[in-house]
Amino acid sequence: MCDKLVFDLAQEIEGSPSVFVRKDWLNILDNQNQNYNNNQSVIDTSQLSNSNKWMNYREAYLSIPMLISLGLTDQTPALLNGGTLPNFTTSSIDYAYGLKNWFGQIIHSFTLDYNGTTIIQQTPLSNMWNSFRLITSLSYNDLLTQGDVIGYYPDDATSWEWCVGAPYALGAPSVSTAPAFRSGTGVCNNTTNPGAGGSSLLSETGAYDLTFNSASGNVGFIKRIQNVNFSLTGIPALPGFQTSATGSTAVSTNGGSYGSLISSGATSMNLIWKSYIQTQSALVQQTAIVATVYLKHIHSFFNMVPLLKGVFMKMTMNLNNATCGVYCTTVASGTAAHSPVSLICSSVSVPTGGVNPLMVSSPVCYSATQVNPTVLNTQFGGSFGMFIQAGLTASTSGSVGYTLNLSVGAFCLSQTLKSTAGLVVPDGTLSKSVYLYIPAYTFNPPFESSYLSSPVKVIKYTDIYQYQVLAVPGGQQFNNLLTNGIANIKSVLILPFYSGTASNTPVFTPAATGYPSPISLSSISGFNTGVSVFQSPFDPAGTGPTSPLCFLTNFNVQVSGQNAIYNVEKYSFEQFNNQLYGQNSVNGGLTDGLTSGLIGRKEFDMEYCYYYINVERMLPVEETVPKSIQILGTNLSSRAIDLYCFIEYGMEIKIDALTGARV
Repeated sequence: MCDKLVFDLAQEIEGSPSVFVRKDWLNILDNQNQNYNNNQSVIDTSQLSNSNKWMNYREAYLSIPMLISLGLTDQTPALLNGGTLPNFTTSSIDYAYGLKNWFGQIIHSFTLDYNGTTIIQQTPLSNMWNSFRLITSLSYNDLLTQGDVIGYYPDDATSWEWCVGAPYALGAPSVSTAPAFRSGTGVCNNTTNPGAGGSSLLSETGAYDLTFNSASGNVGFIKRIQNVNFSLTGIPALPGFQTSATGSTAVSTNGGSYGSLISSGATSMNLIWKSYIQTQSALVQQTAIVATVYLKHIHSFFNMVPLLKGVFMKMTMNLNNATCGVYCTTVASGTAAHSPVSLICSSVSVPTGGVNPLMVSSPVCYSATQVNPTVLNTQFGGSFGMFIQAGLTASTSGSVGYTLNLSVGAFCLSQTLKSTAGLVVPDGTLSKSVYLYIPAYTFNPPFESSYLSSPVKVIKYTDIYQYQVLAVPGGQQFNNLLTNGIANIKSVLILPFYSGTASNTPVFTPAATGYPSPISLSSISGFNTGVSVFQSPFDPAGTGPTSPLCFLTNFNVQVSGQNAIYNVEKYSFEQFNNQLYGQNSVNGGLTDGLTSGLIGRKEFDMEYCYYYINVERMLPVEETVPKSIQILGTNLSSRAIDLYCFIEYGMEIKIDALTGARV
């Protein structure tokens, strides 16, 4: 093999004729005029269709400005307890919040009109399908080269925890009574402090040994925060060792801050549109982000489209602008400042009904001996700062409420933040509109003639339908008809999530002062009753992960009454080995040394419970015949689950490459 390569290299002729004589990057604004109150962005390519250049939509990407705003909006509880408010400028909160996996989660649905005809239909929650495609096609090298660009790093499948029961309320006892520290409610995978958990990854002591990496730091979440939380006030120096039992440390500040190394500081950030923490006031922190989302990751059409000239497209995106309210309870610790012990989500608003792209970091430390706020801030990077209350008496506890908002554009769309007395919420300082960037090529004439020798190009791509099977009881069978007929079906994907609608019986309705009333937590999902778990700010579900440990048995998919799986699937290794492994990856995962995909067996078993069946093998004559899809199996989870089902089907259009007209 290597001898042939040596021979081929020896015969290579240096240089090759230029296919193109020029490549220009063009950009156009969307039509929203910087206003995204309607949670929508519309882009039309009329400017590009008249440029007389060849457009390559495979390389094109969207530049989406986003503004994350965090503000302390419920100040009463802290003041009633005689304390003072947390101060964002003195307590670092650079790791207090972040985004779920991939910037593209901001797009709830996508529609494409081609020369006046809709060729990509509006499908809600299409970002779930795209997340599956990404995690099964990207490689670990892709994470290194483009992960930071697209905001991508998968969540650790073993770092989640299960938080159910009553969170810590006001008037709670002192820390000496061993309070139940809480990272949130329901499934939580939001810990940003590796090693801060109550159990070590390698610990084999105590009654409960098999904790994996639970509550010990979600590496993917940490990496994604670091993509966007650049701070001009950050100091590029190593902290010293703790010098006393009270947590005092010696920190080297030689050289000054990051901002001191950049001419004009924030002004320079605004000029180059670098994502950074733009606001750090006493009660508000904001992160301005300029996100890159490739069109080929939004829909397969763009990954199959050839070079085109004179094309008019209209892209319509519904956006997952989101707002969530969180309350943090702090416990009396015998010191002047109180450390946090529990976090609860009081409200979630995603107008599209889609995934909440926001995540709130766990504010708690899991070791009962590490309750001093100074220790927390110095040992674990300061991400607890926003939750610590100073000035409370040693015998009382307190609660403070925060509002976290994600808005596309440069303006915070949360009326709660805008209307709270004492809060100043500035506008974003980076990009204010969504841009489409696309490369425009100019052919070398001989190659253009060759390209146009067959001007009619056939584009074969896939689209999706989405269906839901809700509230499948724990331990029970399901048998559901998804559709009576779809032609040219390619695959079926099933994502299981703990159901938020299966029960209206709350396990906790706090009456203590400081919490809004009522907050009812679902006994099924562990999160708020009636709210889907993929809208939780603590759970990355829906952006790659499913709900954990959602196993199905006796599983099958029937296409027009015929089993897609020859023998009913009973065992989890059958789904992974026979169906999931190799899908969307290089060479189908058959070539050792040249593979892709980020899902292994451990990830599948723990928190990436994808049930995927390829059903595209059929005779050509069958492709035009509409077929029904039925799913059946048994839910082995003790929780009721919702099944979000995506059916992929093939599409085809013919286009005149020169004029852009459909043929």
